[in-house]
Amino acid sequence: MNSVEPDISVVVDCPPGTAEAALRDSVRSVLDQTLAATEAVLTGEGAAAAGAALTADHPRRVRTEAPRGTFVLPLAPGELLERNACRNLLAAARRTDADLVAGRWTRRTGSGAKEQGPAWQQELYGRSRVVTGPAEAPELLVRDALTAGYAVRRTRWAEGGTGFDLALTARRTALVPNLITTRRPAPDPLGDLPAAAAAQRHALALLTDPALRAARAHAFLTDHVVPCARAFLGAAPGRRGELAAAYAPLLDGLVDEGVLRELDPLERIAAALLADGDAQGVHTAAYALARPGTVVTAQARHEGRDYWSPEHLHSPYDVTGLGDGHRPLSGLRLLNRVTRCAREDGRLVVEGAAVLPPALRDTERTHVLTASLELVGRGSGARTVTVPLDDVRLRDDTIAWRATVPLTTVLRPRGIGDRNWDPRLLLGVDGEQLAPLDLFAEKETVDTKATALPARPRLGRLTADTWQPYVTAGHHLAVCLLPRRRPARTANALARYATNFRPARVIKQRWKKLRKKFAALHSQRTKTSVYRHLLRRLPVSRGTVVFESHMGKCYGDSPRAVHEELVARRRGARVVWSYAQDPTGFPQDATLVRRWSWRYLWALARAEWWVDNQGFPHALDKPKHTTYLQTWHGSAYKRMGYDEIRHKMQNAPQREQLMRAVGRFDRFLVRSEHDVTTLARAYRIPEERLMRVGYPRNDRLVAARARDEREGRFPRPALAAHLGIPDHRTVVLYAPTFRGTPKNKKARLLLDVREFAERFGDTHTLLVRAHYMEAATLPVTPPGTVLDVSGHHDVSELLCLADVLVTDYSSIMFDYALLDRPLVHFAPDLDDYAAERGSYFDLRARSGGPVVDTQDALHAVLARIKETDADWQEARRAFAAEFGAYDDGGAARAVVDALFTRKAGR
Repeated sequence: MNSVEPDISVVVDCPPGTAEAALRDSVRSVLDQTLAATEAVLTGEGAAAAGAALTADHPRRVRTEAPRGTFVLPLAPGELLERNACRNLLAAARRTDADLVAGRWTRRTGSGAKEQGPAWQQELYGRSRVVTGPAEAPELLVRDALTAGYAVRRTRWAEGGTGFDLALTARRTALVPNLITTRRPAPDPLGDLPAAAAAQRHALALLTDPALRAARAHAFLTDHVVPCARAFLGAAPGRRGELAAAYAPLLDGLVDEGVLRELDPLERIAAALLADGDAQGVHTAAYALARPGTVVTAQARHEGRDYWSPEHLHSPYDVTGLGDGHRPLSGLRLLNRVTRCAREDGRLVVEGAAVLPPALRDTERTHVLTASLELVGRGSGARTVTVPLDDVRLRDDTIAWRATVPLTTVLRPRGIGDRNWDPRLLLGVDGEQLAPLDLFAEKETVDTKATALPARPRLGRLTADTWQPYVTAGHHLAVCLLPRRRPARTANALARYATNFRPARVIKQRWKKLRKKFAALHSQRTKTSVYRHLLRRLPVSRGTVVFESHMGKCYGDSPRAVHEELVARRRGARVVWSYAQDPTGFPQDATLVRRWSWRYLWALARAEWWVDNQGFPHALDKPKHTTYLQTWHGSAYKRMGYDEIRHKMQNAPQREQLMRAVGRFDRFLVRSEHDVTTLARAYRIPEERLMRVGYPRNDRLVAARARDEREGRFPRPALAAHLGIPDHRTVVLYAPTFRGTPKNKKARLLLDVREFAERFGDTHTLLVRAHYMEAATLPVTPPGTVLDVSGHHDVSELLCLADVLVTDYSSIMFDYALLDRPLVHFAPDLDDYAAERGSYFDLRARSGGPVVDTQDALHAVLARIKETDADWQEARRAFAAEFGAYDDGGAARAVVDALFTRKAGR
């Protein structure tokens, strides 16, 4: 390699004090690259000391002179290159003639070995592409994208500058989805802020585009300032003060009020307090960020708005959006701070102060306070012990309290399995009980040596002998049972040895294996095998019908309508309903079985009919004696089945699985010829299996429209009284479609329900119905303005109640049009969704109501809905006629006549 220049020079900058082991790991990742023409160049003041042995061992590939490669890749000591990193970067650079080429990087998530990349990398590096300007990949300039994982031509490297400078001035930048750099250090929010602030000032000085400047300012707050504020929760009081004083001037001019308004209320307040240098305020805000929904300050009301405190009555500190003023006392969680924890006369004395609830501010009346301290044991079968308080009273803007706890005599645990106990304050105001309040404490408040007390476990003092108050990792006060004296320590040591020496370990291992085998008997794989090879061969149970709606998540939709018609006309029908988690709300006169339970499989194997609207588990083949009625769950706007791009890209086994699942359908309901040309064709359903009778669930809507025309809209359905909706309010149902939210995460509603409540709260009630495959968290709003009805079993009942439907492109629009009531499409992402998923028609051209893409436009439509609805009646009726041609109100009757009554010989 002396005579041939390398393709890539990996420059490792070594500051003074660079660890030799970290540098060795980084250099080894360079030498192990699959691209042989690479070299490691050690630079910096620490290179000579830390890299002397490396340059001696690898003189041809590890150097301390200037880089010679066509491209230069920066790497920090301790960071590693993925084995094919240099090969992938060089290939992309040669293919695209790019000056700069970049890919993904990961960093540690904590002290362990787990690594993860920032979430924004998924979009930036989602596919290989070439960008020639900032507008094509703004994240390169908005985020700290080029702090690692990139290579640049050596001629450009020689000009100097940061990764941001390189991205801003590059002629062509190639982005690749490959992983380049790993083992970057975990973020240090408290320590990284000074460097981030300096980089932010440098970037804003170079950026001229207003949109990029605003996006960069927003990213700086969310990526650096807010995490720094969150980290204040674990910092000691003295350090908090030092950091706040040091960071306030650093952030001067970088925390723009306009950008702050785009953040969530608590993040906005935390950033503003940090910029103001308010150490205690940031610490309190950090607690609120860690425990959403907790009231942490005595909020002040000013000109109809709620603010963080009486000292912060201006815009950044507006907390009206949190809705704390609208919560009932029973729904409040208050910051309950421990102010003193000490041992007095053999007892534990705890004093604290809880934040004054918003309902108690600015009132002249005297409030009756009741309180006690509850100690809750952790672990299975744990007990609770309640201790009365010595004193509780209102003091300024807090509720001050004091408790004397005789731990030795009051708390008598077993001593094994119940060693940790959490005290909680039970507070009542005027007879209304608040939720239990944890005791927020700092380590400086609890002197562990001075607060220890004797313990008397029921199993004897050899198990443990001391109560030790301490502060948990979650910053709450707790007490722990410990063996402090020699007899208890010796007994515990012997117990540990007895449970960890070889025979005990062997017993534990065998017990774990037995538990695994027992769990395997109830696994889905085992159940599927037993179902296929045994249960499916059982004889049919004549007249048994298994119903399921939306994979057992509700008792509703067309299966419910068919069930009710069947039960009304055929007494004694053997009806089985499946439920996913909770049987509440399912018919009590039916046999209820949990989905994927053994009883569920038994019922499916022996049933004469299956009826559902989504699809019974694909792995379960239909018995020969069973007739499967698929009612389906809605007409199609988006492409379905084999028309979907993702299905076209699947392999043969995946396509075969879908074909087998759909092939089980014996009858498939359609409500128009649109369903025939879309759903039936997309799922390859033969003509002879189609039933042109409409959707049974829509019989209720057809009847409701006839009743409206005959008698008018009032009185409302009984559901209105159940939800507490008075007749004078306009009921708006918001029902968006499924967008594929990842599991265990809440869906983000495109409609700002809080803004809706502020605009229409006096006259309207908004019902929010999240898709059954998703869940959404709603903000707190004034009572009666916004109601979450996602858990209501039957959406048809909600449709009959609603005066207006707001949806996007959900199939619910086809059903609601049958009522001939106002329909509005709020779809900010319509074009993107149609381009990504594909659609069967142009919604804007054929909709039965206005299509809007902004909240302001939606509000304007709703404000004039009575005046403008007449303009849409003709289009809406045409929409209903086209997509619901077979919905005549007799679908359930037609299904029972065609399938159940005939087979029963009646």
